[in-house]
Amino acid sequence: MTILRGWRYGVFVGGLVGFISAALYPIVIYPMMNVDNYKKIQAVTRKGINQEDVQPGNMKVWSDPFGRKS
Repeated sequence: MTILRGWRYGVFVGGLVGFISAALYPIVIYPMMNVDNYKKIQAVTRKGINQEDVQPGNMKVWSDPFGRKS
């Protein structure tokens, strides 16, 4: 087994970091930068669903805990 030294080690580490970054981009970065696309998809798929009817255990529908009290 060869030991990676010098530029080969740098290429190996750079390739590993690049591979992990390329794998995480469509999962983490893209959805955070294009929120509007996902909001449109949710609006279409959840149309006609009353959230209070499908809430389990008669629990209160989630609300923003940091929102202003009206």
